[in-house]
Amino acid sequence: MSRSRIRVDKAFLAVSVVLIVAGFFIFSSASLGLLAKESSNYSSVAFSQTVFGLFLGTVGMVIATKIDFKFWKTTAFYLFVLAIILNILVLFPNIGHAHGGARRWLMIGNISFQPSELLKLSFITYFAAWAASKKEKMATFTWGFLPLLVLLGLCGALLLKQPDTDTFSLIVITGLAMFVAGGGRWRYVFMVVLAGVIGVAFLAYTRPYVMQRITTFFNPSADSYGAGYQIQQSLIAIGSGGLFGRGFGQSVQKFTYLPEPVGDSIFAVSAEEFGFVGSVVLIAIFVLFAVRGLKIASRVPGGFGRLTIVGIVIMIVSQAFVNIGAMLGVLPLSGITLPFVSHGGTSLFISLVEVGIILSISKSQKS
Repeated sequence: MSRSRIRVDKAFLAVSVVLIVAGFFIFSSASLGLLAKESSNYSSVAFSQTVFGLFLGTVGMVIATKIDFKFWKTTAFYLFVLAIILNILVLFPNIGHAHGGARRWLMIGNISFQPSELLKLSFITYFAAWAASKKEKMATFTWGFLPLLVLLGLCGALLLKQPDTDTFSLIVITGLAMFVAGGGRWRYVFMVVLAGVIGVAFLAYTRPYVMQRITTFFNPSADSYGAGYQIQQSLIAIGSGGLFGRGFGQSVQKFTYLPEPVGDSIFAVSAEEFGFVGSVVLIAIFVLFAVRGLKIASRVPGGFGRLTIVGIVIMIVSQAFVNIGAMLGVLPLSGITLPFVSHGGTSLFISLVEVGIILSISKSQKS
């Protein structure tokens, strides 16, 4: 059978489509909360999400599905270099766009682009290409663990400067998962975890906002109108949803009360409108996304395709669960958005392209 007639994994495609559609409807409702603000940017947010994110992202997903996934292996180094350059440009005042105390965006006309999203994808493809080329050497320090440290160091130097601690944390988690899946030793993973704990302690000491997040996590009611305000309002929204929720579009908290209703707080809006049942369904969709994706990875011959899927799935799902956990108060607030759901044209675009890459790789899985 010719490669052109080989079909993509239908189950993964179905789960992805459900997730994309559900995310769009949740975003559509949550974005109405922007209209309550005097200086509403509803039109620009809606344009970025629908045109740049959803429409162009869908086009990108279709193209990525049709492209032979080996293309990403041959271009992995160049894509990583491009991502590094773009993240360097962000740091220049006349080029990078600052918002909320962070400099993470490049402006292309009236559309903002977040280079860290491209860095996440390029890290996955480049490290997957490296690990696939080394095979049994991944268990060694020189050819396995040291290259991972170098890549993480490059990403960390750029992201912590922006600052974007959250994205760097996701890259570390993803890198470690790919390292283990590629044959790396667990003892090196424990070394990184230990270093991570020390690093968080250092950041908490040197960056007040990190310490604030930690103290708010342990005692969110200590400053209900300050650092603990978002988690308090999030829990009110989630609790107000009850079993079945208020109904689509009926959230009260998204109007003036809940900070970032289309950003990292969007799960709280969803929980208020669709209740406990709706929240469980949304979480279940992410679980199915992970399970089916990893199953495809286990049936794909060749290291690059397998590790690329592992990296993409771990990146997306870990980001989702960190966001949901923060809104439920079981993890510290991070500012991490909910993939496929939260506002972010760049994030949605890259996520859809990543789905396309997985679908392309799925064509080669063994029956």
